[in-house]
Amino acid sequence: MDFARLEHLRVNHPAWRLLKSDHAALVMGFLKRVFVDLNVRSHGQANLAEALEDELFGLRETLGPQAYPKAALEYLNDWAGNDKAWLRKFYLSSDEPQFELTVATEKAIGWLAALSERAFVGTESRLLMMFELLKQISAGSDSDPARRLADLHLRRAALDLEIARIERGDVPLLDATAIKDRYQQFAALARELLADFREVEHNFRLLDRQVRERIALWEGGKGALLDDILGRHDAIAESDQGRSFRAFFDFLMSAKRQEVLSERLERVLSLEAVADLKPDPRMKRVHYDWLEAGEHTQRTVAKLSQQLGRFIDDRARLENRRIMEILREIEIHAVTIRQSPPPREFHFIDELRASIELPFERPLHTGKVKLRLNSASLTASQTDIDTEALFRQLVIDRQALRSNVERALQMRPQIALTELLALNPLKHGVAELVVYLELAEDDRHALIDETVLDHICWHAILPDGQAVIREARCARVVFVQ
Repeated sequence: MDFARLEHLRVNHPAWRLLKSDHAALVMGFLKRVFVDLNVRSHGQANLAEALEDELFGLRETLGPQAYPKAALEYLNDWAGNDKAWLRKFYLSSDEPQFELTVATEKAIGWLAALSERAFVGTESRLLMMFELLKQISAGSDSDPARRLADLHLRRAALDLEIARIERGDVPLLDATAIKDRYQQFAALARELLADFREVEHNFRLLDRQVRERIALWEGGKGALLDDILGRHDAIAESDQGRSFRAFFDFLMSAKRQEVLSERLERVLSLEAVADLKPDPRMKRVHYDWLEAGEHTQRTVAKLSQQLGRFIDDRARLENRRIMEILREIEIHAVTIRQSPPPREFHFIDELRASIELPFERPLHTGKVKLRLNSASLTASQTDIDTEALFRQLVIDRQALRSNVERALQMRPQIALTELLALNPLKHGVAELVVYLELAEDDRHALIDETVLDHICWHAILPDGQAVIREARCARVVFVQ
């Protein structure tokens, strides 16, 4: 806090510029009402301009028509300019700009709120809280098991005494002063926590801006850039602020803890001593405001992943475009060379692998085996050979059987194999029946029920000319359209 540092803050810090501004009362009063009191993270331009126009109308009615002569939108854009930076103007998925409170403005509003006089200033609760924090630090950092056990035994003895006291009917209660003291401390911490969320989100937004700048100016490969960006993201997540924020959010995400907080807040706010302090009605749902602020911060962190995804997609698109340009150039050169080939060899391609010859892997000399031909003459047999067997080969026309199935399915949605054979009797016995079964096996619409057996009969002619009836049993087959 030396002179140079304070002078730099006086000239450059947005919070200090706001405090010394001629419009400080308007800016901080309006922004506290629409952002801090309602715990709203961002407002659309139309809604915020309309609210400011109403505020300006009331001031002009009181101070005269010359007070604050500019339009509401001009004031908003002026407050969001780089020379003031009291508001942050940005765009989301729509064309309408969004405005949100900056960290510096919220710090200035909090400092002014602390200037107001309080009817009651409690000190006991803060002293007890400091003792409790020191006890947690001391107990949590002590690695001696004996001291840890001794402390736990003392705490258990104190609890046993308190339990026995209550069982005897002696129930100690906090007086009104102690209740007011502790509630004021709770309300102050709750408001500070909401303000801290905005600062955490601001830090993550700075990281997101740095990532966008590095992606826009990067000239190297994707791997090096991703390694640098992910390293920065891990450094933020593993910092003290990142770990504390993650632990807080995990603790508050429990539905059981939310119910306990709601029940205790409702019971505390109903106490007469607390009602005398006229607490803020929004304090009943302050834990839901914490959750909403935390989720908004989480969405800011998620923008890092979206930005990385866009970078990878853009890089892949550019690389594919370059590959297509190279292929196009190769095609153009190939067509040109085909029309006027060079007179001699103009290009060669190296082998895809090295030719390695090891001397000791060469085989030894092996003499060739000389073949001896049998020079015996062949004589024709004098016996007669029956060649009719060559012409009695049985060939089943698979396409003809498939046509029988398709022709039958044109007349009905499905047909069983037994009905199909009644229309087209078997001519070649078992061989033809096996082909029908193969057709059913290859057809994904056909049904084969192995729990039911069908009897199939056909007429056969024995070699001696006698007619007989053959019978086969097979699983039920149904052909379906």
